[in-house]
Parts: sequence; structure tokens; C-alpha cells
Amino acid sequence: MKRRDVDIAIISDTHLGTFGTSARELLNYLRSIQPKLLILNGDIIDIWQFNKYYFPDEHTAILQEIMHFANSGVPTYHTTGNHDDLLRRYTDFSFANIHLVDSLLINIDGKTAWVFHGDAFDHSVGGFAKSIAQFAGRLYDYSIFLNRQLNKLLRRLGLKPVFISKKLKDAVKSSVKKMNDFEQKGIDIGIEKGYDYVICGHVHKPTIKKHSNEKGSTTYLNSGDWLENLTSLEYTSGKWILYKYKEEDYPERKEVVIEDMTMEELGEKTLNPKIIITIENGKVSHSERKTDEK
Repeated sequence: MKRRDVDIAIISDTHLGTFGTSARELLNYLRSIQPKLLILNGDIIDIWQFNKYYFPDEHTAILQEIMHFANSGVPTYHTTGNHDDLLRRYTDFSFANIHLVDSLLINIDGKTAWVFHGDAFDHSVGGFAKSIAQFAGRLYDYSIFLNRQLNKLLRRLGLKPVFISKKLKDAVKSSVKKMNDFEQKGIDIGIEKGYDYVICGHVHKPTIKKHSNEKGSTTYLNSGDWLENLTSLEYTSGKWILYKYKEEDYPERKEVVIEDMTMEELGEKTLNPKIIITIENGKVSHSERKTDEK
């Protein structure tokens, strides 16, 4: 499949390391695009629920695909979320083309987009409520797994699938939203600061909608998730679109192959270091070693 060129691709809430991740679908999607800028808008690896005994090849392949983008020169920004909040102690860290931030601004075609995960204004995931949210997250993850098994059985019987886990998630998010309308708070701040776009994840509800108040207007965008909605945000030719994964768009089923380094490749790289570190008068510098240097 030929990769589609997109100016910006934004994905969030992939929750790698959990049963609920739609990993094969996400991998298909990543292998179908060639972005100029890639934004991972929080909850990429689910540190809250991470289990060292469960990280399938598809999940590893997704990380490899992200590294492939960065290694090929695509600026890749990871904005931290509540499920990967342990990374927040390391924000403003950069390595090559990968940058870890809590939020960022994008100036694009004369307009400004404010990008953050969304939990910053959600008091239902902080303090004691965080423990409840972590427990609820595990229940939701298991409900997705059980829901998928149920739907496999229903399809075999010729019956329509049901979406119990999605209804459960929507019900929980709706009740939390009534208690604490954090999305609206972000929108109001975005309008006050004059941002043209406010871009979030977190609530797993894919959205593009314009909002206005007495101070102005902004467009609120939410990238959804890769658990059940299977959506992302894309910006191309001056326009934002909400991409929705469709199985029929991916007729070619590629085998998931983990690109491990062979012992021969490791030996070659070990015998031929690419980096030279120099320490002179207490100052440390590094440079790339030319291939013809000995």
C-alpha cells in the first residue's frame, strides 16, 4: 500500500500494553501514512496498567513504526497524558527527532493550535480519584476484551455485535463530565488566549466542533482513541479531518515482523562506533565519526 502524505497526524489514547488496544488496526494505519509532523497526544503506553507479561509483537511493532518515522526525519512529539503521567518528570527531554512535552503550540498556515492531552483540567484523575480511575481503567480494559470475545461468538451465530464496553466508557465519561466539564474549561482558556484550535485526547470522543463565547471563538478537536473508535486527526492542504479506520481500506494483510538486529549487524556496529566523545579542559563534546576514520 502506498503511503498517504499528510502534513500533521495526531493520535492519542492507544493504551499500548493493555488488552483493549486495537494494535493491528493502529499498525495498519501508521504504515499507510507519511506525515511531516507526528504528535502522540498522551496515553500511548498505559503505564497505569502496564504488565511485563503482556506486550504482544503488534505493540512492539507500533513503537518500531514510530521510531521509523523519527529516524527518517519526521519530528515526533509526545505530549504526556494521565495514563503515562510518570513521564512528566522528564518533560522537555529531546532525543534526535523525539520530543517529550506536556503541551505545545503549532503555528500552521497563519493559525495557532494548542495541543495537550486533556487531563490537566480534569480533577477526576488526580489525588484519591486517581486510584479510582486506575481501578476503573482496568475494569474497562477487561470489558473490552470480554466484549470482543462475545462479539466473535455473536458473529458466528449470525447475530449483530454489541458494544457494552463502549457504552460503559461513555456512561462513565458522561457522569464525570457533568461533575467537572474540563473540556469546556480548556475551550474557554483557548478562546481567551486567542488560539484558533484546541486539540485534546483523553475523553475518547472523536470531535471537530467550533465553540464561541462573548470573548471569541475556537475550534475544539479531539483525536478519539485506538481502543474502540479507531480515529486520528489529520491536517492536509489547510484542513483538519477526523480519520476513521475502516477495515475495507486495508485489503493487504501484512505479517507483523519485529525487526530485531542480527548478531552480525550488532557485531558490525560494535566494531565501528559512529560517535566520538571528547573531553578537554572539563568540557564534553561529541561528534559523528566519519566512515573512513580508523
